[in-house]
Amino acid sequence: MQNPFVWHDLMTPDVEAAKKYYADVVGWTYSPQMPEYTVVETQKLGVGGIMATPVNLKGMPPFWSGYIYTPDVDAACAKAKSLGGVVHREPWDVPGVLRMAVLGDPTGANFNIMSPLSTEERKVPEVGSLGTIGWNELHAGDLNKAWDFYSKMFGWTKGMTMPMGEHGDYQVFQIDGQDAGGMMKKFDAMPMAVWAYYFWVDGVDAAITRLTKGGGKVLMGPHQVPGGFWIVNAQDPQGAFFSLLSKTK
Repeated sequence: MQNPFVWHDLMTPDVEAAKKYYADVVGWTYSPQMPEYTVVETQKLGVGGIMATPVNLKGMPPFWSGYIYTPDVDAACAKAKSLGGVVHREPWDVPGVLRMAVLGDPTGANFNIMSPLSTEERKVPEVGSLGTIGWNELHAGDLNKAWDFYSKMFGWTKGMTMPMGEHGDYQVFQIDGQDAGGMMKKFDAMPMAVWAYYFWVDGVDAAITRLTKGGGKVLMGPHQVPGGFWIVNAQDPQGAFFSLLSKTK
């Protein structure tokens, strides 16, 4: 495997409010795994999690983060450093579950890496099914520098390249030959480079109604993208950025 995204989670100051909001907007259900962590489920299968902002990070805006699989977390940290990346938190174990670390790419975007500690195969929902994460999108400080890092770090390969005029190119990346996300230079108004994540819903207009009724905001869209899909970029009531992806308007 070319190091796929395997998990996504939200750090937020109000877990119960976030659970209700995303249940209404995306249709997720939940299962508590530990006192401080709730697993996000679709079709009764885990796709991510929600956790409370730790006391030592109180005041930090809520955010979604992605986990990229690696067979050896410690070796991956050393490799990231050699490629110009940063290890924000050295490897540690969630006992019996996984070993992970928090990294940053050379352009400033953060992400997690993980390796399961259990040999039991985890069942996952069908790709493209409702409630799954359908797209991983990097808004990089420098597209060329970011591409050089991730392609060497994880073996990702280039898919379609789409010119966006003054904004430069939008570079689709592939994992094991399948489109998995895209990379672009961040807009100047964005304070820092960041990864963004898109959740599958059924009908973008209906989803927008739900997300605004629940107190969220539409930041951009909806608009149609290559392939005929519809997307909208949004912010939840507590301030976390997220995006929705639909096969229909």
